[in-house]
Amino acid sequence: MTAAQALPDSNPPLHEDRLDYTPTARSVTLARRRAARLVTAWGHPERAGEVALLVSELATNALIHGSLRGRLIRVRVVLTSAALRVEVTDPRGERLPGIRAAGGDECYGRGLVIVDAVADRWGVEPHTVGKTVFAELRLATVTPRPRAAA
Repeated sequence: MTAAQALPDSNPPLHEDRLDYTPTARSVTLARRRAARLVTAWGHPERAGEVALLVSELATNALIHGSLRGRLIRVRVVLTSAALRVEVTDPRGERLPGIRAAGGDECYGRGLVIVDAVADRWGVEPHTVGKTVFAELRLATVTPRPRAAA
C-alpha cells in the first residue's frame, strides 16, 4: 500500500462523479455499473472493466467492514489527464483496511489483494468521522510525434 495522497492540484479533474448509496449488496452492483458507464462515456472504454472491478471490491469492503445503520457509503470516480481514481468513503474510520492472506477455503479476504494487483496505487485517507479508500489507474500519456520537415 502506498501513502495516501490526494490528486495534485496541478492535475485538476476533467470529469468527476459522486453518489451516495445505501449499504446494500444491490448498491455495489449499481455503483459498479455506473462507474463503468461513466468511464466509457469519458473516453476510456478500455479501462471500464478495471474501474468496475475496483469499485466492486472497495464498495464491498465498505459494505462488509465499514457500514453503520442509517449511514451512507459514497462512491466517487474522478478522471484527470493522468489517472482514473476510484474512492469509496464509509463511516467506520476506526476500521482501516489492510492486505491479509486468505485461506484457500475462505470466501472473503481477497478484495484488497485484487485492488493491489489491478491499481497502480491505492491507499486510505482517514477523516474525523470515517475514511476514504482509494485506488488509481494511471493513464498512458500520448507523446506527439515530431512533424516531418516540409
